Amino acid sequence: MTDPLTALTAELAEIGADAVRRGLVVVTGGNLSARLPGSARFIVTAAATRLDRLEAGDFSVVDLDGVVVGGNPSPSSEWKLHQRTYRVRADVNAVVHLHPQTAVVLDALGHSVRLLTLDHAAYLRRVARIPFFHNGTDELADAAADASRDCDAVILAHHGCSTLGDTITAAYRRALLLEEAATNTFRCLQLGDTTTTFPEEALAGLHR
Repeated sequence: MTDPLTALTAELAEIGADAVRRGLVVVTGGNLSARLPGSARFIVTAAATRLDRLEAGDFSVVDLDGVVVGGNPSPSSEWKLHQRTYRVRADVNAVVHLHPQTAVVLDALGHSVRLLTLDHAAYLRRVARIPFFHNGTDELADAAADASRDCDAVILAHHGCSTLGDTITAAYRRALLLEEAATNTFRCLQLGDTTTTFPEEALAGLHR
């Protein structure tokens, strides 16, 4: 039987390769993590690792106090982004940090990403955003964690996004849907539409 650590690293490696193929991140950009079941620890991609070529040695094991306790001794510079989110969201078991360009560009130009389809509304519910903070800083990690208290998708201004889930699949699905929603928002703007969103009165009855 595959142990949880091996299973999680394999799943994150698959997600990383897919994200690079889709252009959601370039080579060593972005980082991925997953909480280790039944513990106060998580695994996160190590510094300077290529998301499309992740192997078992490309992950660090970090506890919720920020101490590297196993695996690669050099975690991603954004490990705090993951750590702080896990500390405020006990229900979150995976954090995906990518650089989806349509979402980032729209935000930089002052346009909110609009939820237009059933999937966008059901799985994203709401998209938060935080102002620019330098990568790897406490300010970025704390702001993103605070924004994620009641939200599973956060745009990091001029940088990327952080999407959360109770599983790796759920967190990555939100990243994909965020960029899809951003692309649809861009198309609406091209057509001159600045207001259309998913019907607010239908939100309460959504199931996922």
